[in-house]
Amino acid sequence: MAGMSPLFRRKAAPHERLITLVRKPGCHLCDDAQQVIEKVSGDLGVPFELKDITQDKALHDQYWEQIPVVLVDGEQHTFWRVNEERLRRALTD
Repeated sequence: MAGMSPLFRRKAAPHERLITLVRKPGCHLCDDAQQVIEKVSGDLGVPFELKDITQDKALHDQYWEQIPVVLVDGEQHTFWRVNEERLRRALTD
């Protein structure tokens, strides 16, 4: 549905959305971000996945200086610190 006018785009149901957390082991900001994502995901019924930047060269090259990085439906939403209310709005608006 990318590229479609917002007038013709249907709103995706929560279970059709996806939150991705790009993180690395031993990262306290990543742990904090994961807690927020788990809460929002559980409340809204939105699935999430974790990606380890140390296991994926493309993610490493793209996001190394920004981790943790949160993607919503494959597009960068935020990095470093996750604001719970902002994430909720991105998933429900």
